[in-house]
Amino acid sequence: MKKQPLLNTYVNNVNMKEAIQAIDKMIAQDKRSYIVPINVDVVIKMEENAYLKEITDKADMVLVDGKPLVWIAKWHKHPVKAKISGSDLVPLLCKRAAEKRYSVFIIGGREGVAEQAKKNLEKDFLGINIAGVYAPPFGFEKSPKELENINQIISSVHPDLLIACFGCPKQEQWIYENYQKYQAKVSICAGATVDFLAGTVNRAPYWMSDYGLEWLYRFMREPRRLFKRYFIDDIRIIKLILKYR
Repeated sequence: MKKQPLLNTYVNNVNMKEAIQAIDKMIAQDKRSYIVPINVDVVIKMEENAYLKEITDKADMVLVDGKPLVWIAKWHKHPVKAKISGSDLVPLLCKRAAEKRYSVFIIGGREGVAEQAKKNLEKDFLGINIAGVYAPPFGFEKSPKELENINQIISSVHPDLLIACFGCPKQEQWIYENYQKYQAKVSICAGATVDFLAGTVNRAPYWMSDYGLEWLYRFMREPRRLFKRYFIDDIRIIKLILKYR
């Protein structure tokens, strides 16, 4: 798909409907593909992590996940149609999966979280085929044996959609290094989506997300964990706005 520049990477200028239609085509083509939504945090990590930038640049689809990036794209004269976060996209894809009989595999989250997400999805979307869920052990990415085990588990059910929820950059790196080894058609980096689906973490109200305040909602719930990310790390986006203008 055609991409356009946004700061230090390239993104697909699509709305939600177009993104889902593009994923339908990827599944129909039976070509292993992967999708990376990016937010301010990912952009800043890419500036210092050449490998993450390579992974993102080579993704079959890169989505703008965050109002600040939508605003920046507009300021830089390359506007994008919509903010599309993984946590908004995945539930709609699950609805689509139930309608089109796609199979879905969810990987990530703490023990039992993906299983609860599966139960909730089966209740919300009649007929959805959650082909499997798996919560890898801590440090799995450093264990060749566990990586091979994961690839075999996924390949045994050959899902149409694989939802990976490890957080950045672990999920991006894992997909990039393994999506040609396991048999899944479309792999999506989805961060905390598994927690939202399971109901273990609440999302911000829609109006806060729409006004670009989802970060504030998350910070108020977990100030100690997120203070450095939002008030020290992410503030560096200002320098990147000027650098890539």
